[in-house]
Amino acid sequence: MKTIITIGRQFGSGGKEVGIRVAKELGIPFYDKEILREAAKKSGLCEKILENFDERPKSLLYSIAMDSYMFALPGTGAGDSLEQQVYLATFNTIRNIAGQGPCVIIGRCADYALAGNPDHFSVFIHAPLEDRIRRVAKRQNLTPEKAKALISKTDKRRASYYEYYSSQRWGAVDSYDFCVNSSFLGLSGTVELIRAMVEHKEHPVPSSTEADPTQK
Repeated sequence: MKTIITIGRQFGSGGKEVGIRVAKELGIPFYDKEILREAAKKSGLCEKILENFDERPKSLLYSIAMDSYMFALPGTGAGDSLEQQVYLATFNTIRNIAGQGPCVIIGRCADYALAGNPDHFSVFIHAPLEDRIRRVAKRQNLTPEKAKALISKTDKRRASYYEYYSSQRWGAVDSYDFCVNSSFLGLSGTVELIRAMVEHKEHPVPSSTEADPTQK
């Protein structure tokens, strides 16, 4: 197997759980917060700084507050903002991880970082708002109102981050290889669907016209 699966997700859609289960069933590594630890090791940036900027849009006030911490990454200009350094560290780490073999990577513009990689398969997982509210409220012991507010805030943050760095629309069908509603088949069904698509990518079945030149 050589496919690298990247997963974008709406908050509360179960995207992370799907990613974990896909990785486990395929016997390949799963990367979420692990990316930040790897990026910190390779860049010299404090892991807490990477966490503070993780999938967050540009923040002028926060950048100003962190000016005293700024320094250049290897290969970048001394004038690069801290946000840019964090993004580049994450971007380079994702490409390095993908170079090591098949894996599942969650969020962080990973699909953009691996654009053009023939072994890459990008997925976006979404779900109806009412289902996401129920999942988040139960998981984090929140009222439905607070769960809805958290979903809205998190999705806006992820969209702003993705669209700023990738210049693509977060969650749009033309930004990914495949978009799936996790409520349609359930999380288990979604896992099986992604597995089947990876299997097809790894071992494509010729169409009848490809198999029989006379049918062209």
